[in-house]
Amino acid sequence: MRHKETIALLCRTLSTSLPPGAAGSSRILPAPPMQQQGRRFCSTMTEEAKRLAAWAAVETHVKNNQVLGIGSGSTIVHAVHRLAERVKQENLNIVCIPTSFQARQLILQNGLTLSDLDRHPELDVAIDGADEVDSDLNLIKGGGGCLTQEKIVAGYAKCFIVIADYRKDSRSLGEQWKKGIPIEVIPMAYVPVSRALARRFGGVAELRIAVSKAGPVVTDNGNFLLDWKFDKVHEWSGVNAAIKMIPGVVETGLFINMAERVYFGMEDGSVSIREKPVL
Repeated sequence: MRHKETIALLCRTLSTSLPPGAAGSSRILPAPPMQQQGRRFCSTMTEEAKRLAAWAAVETHVKNNQVLGIGSGSTIVHAVHRLAERVKQENLNIVCIPTSFQARQLILQNGLTLSDLDRHPELDVAIDGADEVDSDLNLIKGGGGCLTQEKIVAGYAKCFIVIADYRKDSRSLGEQWKKGIPIEVIPMAYVPVSRALARRFGGVAELRIAVSKAGPVVTDNGNFLLDWKFDKVHEWSGVNAAIKMIPGVVETGLFINMAERVYFGMEDGSVSIREKPVL
């Protein structure tokens, strides 16, 4: 059973500290003139939804004297900005563990304390985004090129919190996200791994090609990424375990039974919470 709770009250509370013109519980931004509506308005609305989800998570879960895992992607930018504000305003003692080069740069640029798993092998909370979330809180991650370090940091956190906008909310994986499940592989093995995925689980696995450079995308770990476009709904826990046993696979973008709570920023300016199902 999926559990969702709309917290418009929290959004109203957050809106008291938002910049002028920011959303309350039922309104995000003043409606632009008709000729300005369309793609630009949708983009603005989506960014505001990301920000509301990120702020709700930071307000709820960040406390003094914590070690935080900082995820990657566009939504986490809003969380780090709000975290930096709270650290400064409330004189919080917070240590941040990055999940990628991007996360590391965000931490440093916002004046937060940077550390690593060598010095802090156990985290209080990890906050990260997702490409898709299903009704059981299974996630697809890695659309932005990061997944292995994200999974490591989330796995060593006492509590893993996900922030996302309304577009990432699905009943089943693949309903909204059509780009496939990212799988990080050792470069020499990408061809046999691609063949093994298609043979054992169906669909097709494609090597992710970079946009602004010739050749494949290379991860922070120096590996390649396959995007496995599956052609049917699977029992994801078993499939995830089986894929990880294929020689050459480093990690998958399937985050199964890891997230404790997901905050969705909604189109109407509210924030919807989904809790991990009680088995």
